[in-house]
Amino acid sequence: MTKRKLEDLNLLDDFLFSSVVNYPGIGEKFIRELLRVILGRNFGKLTVIPQKFYPGSDTDKHGARLDVYIEEDCIDNSEHDIRVYDIEPDKNIKDVTVLPQRVRFYHAKIDAHCLKSGENYQMLKKVMVILITPYDPFGLNRMIYTIRNKCEEVPSMPYDDGAHTIFLYTKGTEGNPPEELKQLLCYMEHTTEGNAQNDNLRNIQQMVNIVKQDKEVSLEYMKFFEREEMLIQQGRQEEQVNTERERQRAEKEKNRAEKEKNRADQEKERADRLEEELRCLKESLKHV
Repeated sequence: MTKRKLEDLNLLDDFLFSSVVNYPGIGEKFIRELLRVILGRNFGKLTVIPQKFYPGSDTDKHGARLDVYIEEDCIDNSEHDIRVYDIEPDKNIKDVTVLPQRVRFYHAKIDAHCLKSGENYQMLKKVMVILITPYDPFGLNRMIYTIRNKCEEVPSMPYDDGAHTIFLYTKGTEGNPPEELKQLLCYMEHTTEGNAQNDNLRNIQQMVNIVKQDKEVSLEYMKFFEREEMLIQQGRQEEQVNTERERQRAEKEKNRAEKEKNRADQEKERADRLEEELRCLKESLKHV
């Protein structure tokens, strides 16, 4: 694993994104600006929770760790409404085909913790999961893929269960995406002064600079890198152990097969000898 300097990290890198979101006085401003550009509207009161973790329902069940969980308090027609947003920058997906299932799981984990016992289903919060990727999740070269449930027989029929997903591909060009969104996504993938092409991005760049120049963040990055190295090393060691175990298993299987073959050959030789002795006995009896 080649160590990159902290100043070379981009906002699609987990460590820098998490550090900016966690930074006092900066995290909420940063998230507010991301949501404004992505969704094209201003936001009121936000509650921002970095690295929100949902454990599995049991020790053998899968949990989920959200990069940043946001609750928005809204007042719509005098009715109190809470909306939830989950923003997930994702650089290193190994299998793009599992993204729909991954998002489905995130929605399920969030929903399971949104509704209190005894509450009406109308109280279920509206949830939007936003994935930002430098790879094309669906191969159509679109910057924006908006996913909602619908009725297949009547696609125009209103059906809003409150679950929305947006995939943002940083290099997509189809569909005429808004210029401000294009600039934001380009900046997130290549977080440099030169890519801060408007006043809002320049403000974000100032936030990023503050975070990158913080000595505590730098120290945490060193620890983060060491942990990653350790995990990689452990993975390599486990792989070596598993490889050695597999080699030993294959060797034992080979030895067992050879013993079985030798035993079968010996049995065949014994049977052949007995057959030959019986033939000779029959021949000798003919001359008695």
